[in-house]
Formats: sequence, C-alpha cells, structure tokens
Amino acid sequence: MKQNYLLLLFLISLSGINAQSISTESVEYQLLKEPKIIIDAGSRQYSVVVTSPYNLTSDQVYAQSKVDFQNELDNFDKKVANSEKEFQQKLADYDADVAKANAKYKSESEEFKKLSMLERLTLTDKGQNPRLVLPNRPIYVAPSKPVYRQPNLQDYVIIDNNVLASQINIDGFTKDGNYLTVNLDIKAVNFQDNSGQTYANQPTTLIVKQNGQEKINKTFFQEYKYISSSPTNNINKPREEQQHLKKVIAFINDYLAENFAFKNVKYSVKLQSVKNKGQYDDLEKASIYVTTNLKKMNPANPQINAAALTGMQKGIDIWKETLTKVNFKDTKADFNAKIAKFVYFNLMNLNLALDKKTDAEKVLNEMQENLIYMDLSSKEEIELKAIENQIYKTT
Repeated sequence: MKQNYLLLLFLISLSGINAQSISTESVEYQLLKEPKIIIDAGSRQYSVVVTSPYNLTSDQVYAQSKVDFQNELDNFDKKVANSEKEFQQKLADYDADVAKANAKYKSESEEFKKLSMLERLTLTDKGQNPRLVLPNRPIYVAPSKPVYRQPNLQDYVIIDNNVLASQINIDGFTKDGNYLTVNLDIKAVNFQDNSGQTYANQPTTLIVKQNGQEKINKTFFQEYKYISSSPTNNINKPREEQQHLKKVIAFINDYLAENFAFKNVKYSVKLQSVKNKGQYDDLEKASIYVTTNLKKMNPANPQINAAALTGMQKGIDIWKETLTKVNFKDTKADFNAKIAKFVYFNLMNLNLALDKKTDAEKVLNEMQENLIYMDLSSKEEIELKAIENQIYKTT
C-alpha cells in the first residue's frame, strides 16, 4: 500500500514537470508617434488666420440687450396708449357683434316658429334649434412695464475669429513665426430637416503652407451629419451651432497634430509568461526583462529609452534561445510546442508594438513552418489572423 502511494506521488510530480502554467498580462507602454510631415526642431513655429461669419462677443450681447431694454422703456407709454386704443376698438366691435347675434337669433326664432310641432321637436333633439350665442366681452389688460433681464449667452454664438485662431494648436510648435501658415475658413452651420430629425454641415477649408509651399488644401464637414432627433424648429440653433463649431476645431487640431506634431502615445501589448519554477526560470526572467523595461519606455528621454531597449533585448534573446530548445514532436518535452507557441506570439506582438514589422514577419514565417505541431484555440487563431493583417497592412 505504501509503495502504491509513493508511486502515485511520483507520477503526480512527474506530470507537473511537463505541465506549463502560462499566464497573460497586458503591458502598457509609450512610444513617440512621428507626424506625416516632419519639421526640423528649429523651424517649429506657425501662425493662424481664421475667417468665419462669427464676430460676436459677450460684451456686445450685453450692450445690445441694454439698448433693446431702453428702447422698450422709451416706447412703453406709446405701447400703453396703443393698447387702450385697441381695447376701445374691441369694445366697439363687441357692441356690433352683440347686435348681430341678437338679430340672427331673432330671425332664426321667427323661422323656427313657422315650423310644425314635429319639425321643431326633431330639430331640438338634434340641437339645431335657435340659440342666442353672445361673444365674450373684452377685458382690458394693461401692458407690463419692461423689466431688464440678463441675456442667456447660450442663445448666441459668442465667438470671433481671434478666439477661434487662439484655439488652433500644434503640440511642439510655437505661435511666434510663419514657417507654417495655417489658414482656416469656416462657414456658418447649415441645418437641414430629414424625416423629423436635424442634420447639419459646416464646410471648413484648411490650407497649410510650409515656408510658402502648400502642403495641405482640404475641405471638411461638407456632408450633412446627424445632430438631433428633433426637427430644426424644435432645437436651440445657436447652442447646436456652438457645439458643432467645437467639433470642427477639435477635428482640425487632431488633423494638424497627425500631420505635424510628434506625440507621446500610450499603447498596450499582450504578453504571456510561464510560471513553473526550475527549468522555466530563464523564461520568467525574460518576461521580467521585457515587461519592466517596456513600462520604462520614455520618448521624452532618449537615454532612458535606449536603456529600456537594451534591457528588453535580454528577454528577447532568451525567447529566441528557447525556440532552439523546442522539441515540436514531443508533447511531454519541457520545451514543447506549447512553449514555442507562447514565445512566438510574444515575439510577434512585441515587435509589432515596437513598430518592427520586418522582425515580426520573420517570427511569423518561422511559426508557420512549425504550425502543424501547435494546437491553436479558436481565440488564438483569431489573434494570429489579426497579427498577419497587421504585418502585411500597407496603409
């Protein structure tokens, strides 16, 4: 009995040697994204000119509201006099309407009396017998004296071209030169009804010149886009126009950044590691080398970046060395196809994360040579397809 127990323990420990416990971690890192058009550091200055129909300030709105209020005050006595005159006319019209109603009732009553009893009863049952209907007597309501109220700025598009120009920014550039000249022409928002909903467009033309040479000349927001589930007569147009204008400015800033600005961008990459002690210690070291140094990546500090890449390379070298130990045909081997599979995925994902498509493609080609020995889950097949698309994507 004791011998059987010892044999069982031996078999359990033996199976544990060949069982690889693989875990997955999403590692966040930063890279410096280069723009489509690279400007030398010494020339990163720009100027902005905006043309638009917007030239209203909050001070102008407040000033006009006070002018309008004063006009109401100045015209109040005349308004009261006109209202009294209109009331007297309504009274005169009322007396005439009463006389007409009485005359009509008298005439209809006389005709009604000429009918037979049965005819009168029939009309009465139908509610068609003569009735005296007098109009309501007019009641005079004097106009209220004007009371000043602050205007609601949300009912106005409070902005001008200078303010719009100040909102155009390119990261890493200063507004103290004309090496880049940005000209932005923004039209007014056009609202349109479509099936009870509101759509809008706002044609916006962006022209950018680099040292006098035109680099960008594009017009955006020409197509009508959905704005509201309500028709145009049920929306606050000034408020909607302000919101749409904010979208335009945000889009232009993103577009300029994509074309001219260097930008620190946060990414995330999925990496796998094996936790078994002993024969897999080097693989665990590789995971530590790669993940810790990937997190250290700092595009703003070239020295730290270089050190992080050097540290990562130690882990990459271990992964590559591990692949030379793999016995693809022996599932019980310490370094079998399961180990190779996660190392291949790590190398491809890491190379793509570092924008090294050529290196990722080399790993992909090697993995495909040995793919017959690997048991991919449906999730892994989808991941591999996504990696292939990313490697061979040309745009």
